Amino acid sequence: MPILITYFSPTGTTKAMAERMAEAIGADLYEIVPKTPYTDADLNWKNPLARCNKEKFGKKDVPVAGKLPDFTKYDRIIIGFPIWYYGAPNIIRTFAEQLNWKDKQIGIFATSGGSEMGKTAWKLAPAFHGEGRIVGAKRFSSRTDTAVLKRWGETIWK
Repeated sequence: MPILITYFSPTGTTKAMAERMAEAIGADLYEIVPKTPYTDADLNWKNPLARCNKEKFGKKDVPVAGKLPDFTKYDRIIIGFPIWYYGAPNIIRTFAEQLNWKDKQIGIFATSGGSEMGKTAWKLAPAFHGEGRIVGAKRFSSRTDTAVLKRWGETIWK
């Protein structure tokens, strides 16, 4: 079965990585887009009143725009996102909670200039309703070589 890479990328960093990985392993792509796009001010994590902080600390759902992907033709799904406060942005949880993960294998990758994955996958697991199985999780920097992305994207399923 084909692989689907889903990703959220408010600044373009995660998108570039998802595209490189998809090309390297022959996966399909789906961009997770918020109904209300983020502005630069929304993403200014140094401002305690910025949208990203209000959402993360308020544990708010972030509605997803557009039609959700058809998961029926995939049994392997990779989810990519930037690390926000040592975890996934809330839109990832909102996205995951809307889908049927039964019998799906899930790979998680995150982009970050400095933060590690930590317990990100463990914190995100309840959003899969106990139906999907996380088989790998890794943080990559924007400078990660395409060969490394390919190797990770091909080997997490074993």
